[in-house]
Amino acid sequence: MARLNLIFSFLMCVVINQVNAQNDEWWTWCEQSGFTKTPRYAETIEFCQRLSAVSPLVHYTTFGVSPQGRDLPLLILDREGLTSPEQIHSKGRLILMVQACIHPGEPEGKDAGLILFRDMAIYGKDTSLLRSVSIVFIPIFNVDGHERFGPYNRINQNGPEEMGWRTTAQNLNLNRDYLKADAPEMQAWLRLFHQWNPDFFIDTHTTDGADYQYVLTYSLETGPNTDRELGAFLASGYEPRFVAYMHSKGFPVFPYVSFRRWHDPRSGLYSSPAPAMLSHGYVATCNRPALLIETHMLKPYKPRVLSTLEAIRFTLHELNQNYRQYSEIIHRADDYTSSPAFRSEPFFLGYNVSQNDSIMVKFAGVSYEVVKSELTGGNWFKYSRVPDTMLLPWFNRPEPRDPVWLPDYYVIPPEWSAIAERLQLHGVKMQSLGKTLEYEVESYKLTNPKWRNVSFEGRIPMTATVEKMKEKRILPAGSILISMNQPQARLIALLLEPQSTESFAYWGFFNAILEQKEYAETYVMEPIARQMLDKDPSLKAEFEKWKAANPQVANDSWAQLNWFYSLTPWFDQKYGKYPIGRLYEPIDFQIN
Repeated sequence: MARLNLIFSFLMCVVINQVNAQNDEWWTWCEQSGFTKTPRYAETIEFCQRLSAVSPLVHYTTFGVSPQGRDLPLLILDREGLTSPEQIHSKGRLILMVQACIHPGEPEGKDAGLILFRDMAIYGKDTSLLRSVSIVFIPIFNVDGHERFGPYNRINQNGPEEMGWRTTAQNLNLNRDYLKADAPEMQAWLRLFHQWNPDFFIDTHTTDGADYQYVLTYSLETGPNTDRELGAFLASGYEPRFVAYMHSKGFPVFPYVSFRRWHDPRSGLYSSPAPAMLSHGYVATCNRPALLIETHMLKPYKPRVLSTLEAIRFTLHELNQNYRQYSEIIHRADDYTSSPAFRSEPFFLGYNVSQNDSIMVKFAGVSYEVVKSELTGGNWFKYSRVPDTMLLPWFNRPEPRDPVWLPDYYVIPPEWSAIAERLQLHGVKMQSLGKTLEYEVESYKLTNPKWRNVSFEGRIPMTATVEKMKEKRILPAGSILISMNQPQARLIALLLEPQSTESFAYWGFFNAILEQKEYAETYVMEPIARQMLDKDPSLKAEFEKWKAANPQVANDSWAQLNWFYSLTPWFDQKYGKYPIGRLYEPIDFQIN
């Protein structure tokens, strides 16, 4: 039966192809405009639904609702019309997830994806690329931002004539939200991603920054923020083949880089492993290949759309040619991350870029001059359209920082169940304790907290001095136990280790533990502080050292006396104690 359905689907494609190949009813909005316009939300949904209604290969559905009440659209393309990850994976096929319009002012991926789906499902073009791969396509992720539509949203950008806005209706940048998951759209995306568990992921963007010759630059996570074998496989296989393919199609590419001095390529190039708050960094942390596409903002819209389309087509070709290798490597990566062997070496919570180690590369830039602005007194970069291939140093060697040895388990007290709920969005498996018990727990003491003085993505990030500690703790029934023997081990560590600049602690989820609730009046503490100094004269030196390190308290008698109060038995003993515990085997817990 499946074989007959397959034949029927392809015959349908051929028939529809013959009828519609010259019929402009299947031209996309972008094509009809001569690649000067991109469709609005309603026009995009209408086109997606027509594809689904006509082609047995395409299924239209939704995966969530935005704060303004718009459905989050999803298209599924499978050669047999299958519509679930279980069905598709059971056939031995890989799943490619392509995402567009996380930043709706950068809509190339939407228009490229609609052309691709139309070509395959209606015109019967390149259907061989569905032999061992199915496609899950999000044409518009940030649907509310997409409908903040206008001609002035991307002043840096050369088309289309109008486009959407960068952030959501709640003014959140979704491409900073993958870990903290504050946006309802991101929560829906996380459920979708971990339900489908795709084998390759592409996120489509447009750059800001300096001018150069490349229509498209890319980031492929092959470094230490993903599985070693997977990274090496991508670096030696996918990447060189991708570069060669794009060049053959008239789109020479280069890795997505920044400049050591903003806008100034001659200052040198640098790139680093993507943090997991970004799409491609997140997916790489989940042991999956992740390609970030950045078309160049100053190039015309048509080559930006077509280069994005070619990048997706190449990826389909690559996955079809090597689907067994990708499947096997991904499974081995998940198995390794789920094993005690993964925890037998330090895990690094972040990476810097070496400033002392670089390689020389040819970079296809454009000539430019730097003049002193009479208006601002700063540098004014004046780019020409004259090609200038430069030999530049590229600083791209990551230096690991913040090593930790991961435990076998984390335990979350029941009063912090909201943290467990966020972790469940990330596909993390957990269990709850069936009885109360006392257990020696390793955790942390947080001191000297410092908060940013401005909001970042709706939160006030916090950093603190982190000191490891051990103590007996009461673990109430209902405490949540998270085993590290699961593929999401990297994500769990990044989110629960408080020194991580991607952790829940960093994003302010635990600010309450650093708020002092009980205190002593100054007239009460004044004689007590004197008694403490009389009893322990060495305390005076510690007090002076503390004041020197905190000059802001010089004229604050309450703060000074509160320092003495913090050394007394009356002070809250839970203050600054990180509530998440770290546990090691053997563990004899009754699990619900």
